[in-house]
Amino acid sequence: MIRVENLHRHFGGFRAVDGASLEIATGSITGLVGPNGAGKTTLFNVIAGALPPTSGRVFMDGEDITGLPPHALFHNGLLRTFQIAHEFSSMSCRENLMMVPGGQSGEQLWNTWFGRKRIAEEERALRAKADEVLEFLTISHLADHPAGAVSGGQKKLLELGRTMMVDAKIVFLDEVGAGVNRTLLNTIADTIQRLNRERGYTFCVIEHDMDFIGRICDPVIVMAEGKKLAEGTLDEIKANEQVIEAYLGTGLKNKEAAT
Repeated sequence: MIRVENLHRHFGGFRAVDGASLEIATGSITGLVGPNGAGKTTLFNVIAGALPPTSGRVFMDGEDITGLPPHALFHNGLLRTFQIAHEFSSMSCRENLMMVPGGQSGEQLWNTWFGRKRIAEEERALRAKADEVLEFLTISHLADHPAGAVSGGQKKLLELGRTMMVDAKIVFLDEVGAGVNRTLLNTIADTIQRLNRERGYTFCVIEHDMDFIGRICDPVIVMAEGKKLAEGTLDEIKANEQVIEAYLGTGLKNKEAAT
């Protein structure tokens, strides 16, 4: 689905991404881990069009998408979520979902005067789809709640819901578990797996919670100092001496010894 070739993104003399090359297989849930400052979020931002690369190429389904803006990638089915949810806080959860699809008739001034019937029909269809998505996410009881008033975990579910309002092919999730309690984190994990299994979504997930990564991700890619360090199952990653030295350090060994 995604191929990254020798990607660089520099900020002055700082090389946030420094020659990263990796692939994300179609139909996979790929984990992306590494220490703070490894370049994970910058890599996401370059792939998703939020930042231009200094050099290197990004391909999606064999097509060169390097430097395309986010809205163009959105229409190609490449979406991303953020560590801090970006909801329209004063609008309801349902309304947040209904806003996602582009090209709605109500966006054109002419139609607000002469195309009201078409707008009303589209809104009914969007409302029905939004309610279906909320039901899938098990948060239909929040449909009329202001999105800014729900919990952090529920906002993360709502962000996943946005990807379901369009024909997403691949979704990049940036620390989807950050600040989320364990119960809701389990719900988010179940939702990701269902979207992958039932709707064919491909995912790439940045996350520091190794239990979460181990539950849903295969393979796992490790980044360090702006480039790919290793790839494999979580067990293989945890046993990789290079990874332990460069990323996990002695903390993981000590934790496992204690358990």
